[in-house]
Amino acid sequence: MSSSIFLGLLIGIVMGLTGAGGGILSIPALVLGTGMGMVAAKPVALAAVGLGSAIGAADGLRLGHVRYKAALYMVLLGVLFSPIGQWAAHQVPAAFLAILFSAIMLLVAWRSWKKPSRAQTAHSYERDVPCKLNPDTGKFSWTPAHFTTLGLIGAATGLMTGMLGVGGGFFIVPMLQRYSNLTQQSIVVTSLAVIALVSGSTVLQMLLAGHSDIVPSGWIFVIATCVGMVFSRMVAARVPTLWSKRGFAVLVLLATVLLLLKTFAPGLIALS
Repeated sequence: MSSSIFLGLLIGIVMGLTGAGGGILSIPALVLGTGMGMVAAKPVALAAVGLGSAIGAADGLRLGHVRYKAALYMVLLGVLFSPIGQWAAHQVPAAFLAILFSAIMLLVAWRSWKKPSRAQTAHSYERDVPCKLNPDTGKFSWTPAHFTTLGLIGAATGLMTGMLGVGGGFFIVPMLQRYSNLTQQSIVVTSLAVIALVSGSTVLQMLLAGHSDIVPSGWIFVIATCVGMVFSRMVAARVPTLWSKRGFAVLVLLATVLLLLKTFAPGLIALS
């Protein structure tokens, strides 16, 4: 129980300080720290990430920063494609999933360590991107390129959520940074809204299909994650962004190494 509390608090704090990464770290934390299998850990990780993201998204809604139409459109595509990811996860060996998951984790770590460029941090209506805000209305101009781009982001997020049990924030945030001219604040809370809804719907689909259920220690982990999120949001303004991103990168790299050892050389590490 104590490990579930500690790990949940840690995941919630990381999510609150970085705006993403809860799903990436939750599964290794559950597998390595509590002894859960990959299949059992997926719904717990999704529930923790979903509820934690909902807390951040609710604050964004209060401040009026969430892009409702864009979030709902990506959620729709994510919900439609997540069952395909679930089906694929049951067709391939666990070792393959571990390798795929680890490859994604390494990519996330590399992106998190890099310093953001001026193009990534600046907000400009003149940027040549498919998802652009109208400078007169402050809303998206829904062109065919806009529909296609957001649809692909939502579909890819749903596939990864169903197959790997991750919320998708590590994918949504950099994609919106690259292909839209939203402010960083708007990107984060819109991403959190998508993650919360997609993760929650995927958990429900898993439970109704009888693939997985959440054990009591899993619910303790979920609650602790939410508490960690609330605490981290209270202190996030005092932590330099680059420090939190690079600290997150180190944690992801460590989790990747441990997960690979657990999968391919379990005798080298002792887990309780």
